[in-house]
Amino acid sequence: MVIASQIMVVPEATIKRYYRIDRREIHYLKFILEGYDGVAAMKTLDPQEGLVALHIGPGCEEEVNMIIEDVGRRVQIETAEILKGDAL
Repeated sequence: MVIASQIMVVPEATIKRYYRIDRREIHYLKFILEGYDGVAAMKTLDPQEGLVALHIGPGCEEEVNMIIEDVGRRVQIETAEILKGDAL
């Protein structure tokens, strides 16, 4: 992931996963993920619904699974299904 002038550029080889999280806790998940440099980038798709997309770096899927599991002990988070064309 490269950040240039506040624009997030995500490599095409990333894996996308979608989650629904308590909207009041979106910042918490983003803060946690930023602590794991290069593991995943997060984009908020719908702040009212708490819908976020994670772009996971190649080979980092297991680490993200552990992060999501740990965050899920503190806040409500679940996998979200996105239909093609609905997001990113």
